[in-house]
Amino acid sequence: MSDDATGALAGGVGHGRPETPEQRSDRNWNELLQELRVLQTGVQILTGFLLILPFQSTFSGLDRYQVAVYLADVLVAITATGLFIAPVALHRALFREHRKPSVVTGGDRLTRVGLVFLAASLSATALLVFDVVVGRVAGWVVGGSVAVLLLGLWEIMPLAVRRRG
Repeated sequence: MSDDATGALAGGVGHGRPETPEQRSDRNWNELLQELRVLQTGVQILTGFLLILPFQSTFSGLDRYQVAVYLADVLVAITATGLFIAPVALHRALFREHRKPSVVTGGDRLTRVGLVFLAASLSATALLVFDVVVGRVAGWVVGGSVAVLLLGLWEIMPLAVRRRG
């Protein structure tokens, strides 16, 4: 027996679950949507806060470096927001075309790329806040530490769990 696009074995049974390929696709899609709900809320709040910063009176006190970090952070956060919304748009575009396995795979890929952009935005936000409040070195240390922490939690930890079975 060979795996189909949803990971189910021919005959409707795969990975210990008695489900058809269609049921597996539906379950995977629903699980992805649940994850996206959490991610979308967080990234949209972050993006919203970033977008209102220039309208605060203290924003004019930022130096050129801080403004550059801020602008890069805004672009990265907006990109993450778009990537986390894209799976829903993909589903809408392919609705009723019987392409759920492709939608699930595409949605998974978009979400994974979105996580990279979210990690970059969180790191840049930490860098900027600590740069403004404490100083440039603190900004780099904390921003880098956040990047390493997220890499560990979002990439290294899942790899370790996967290897342990």
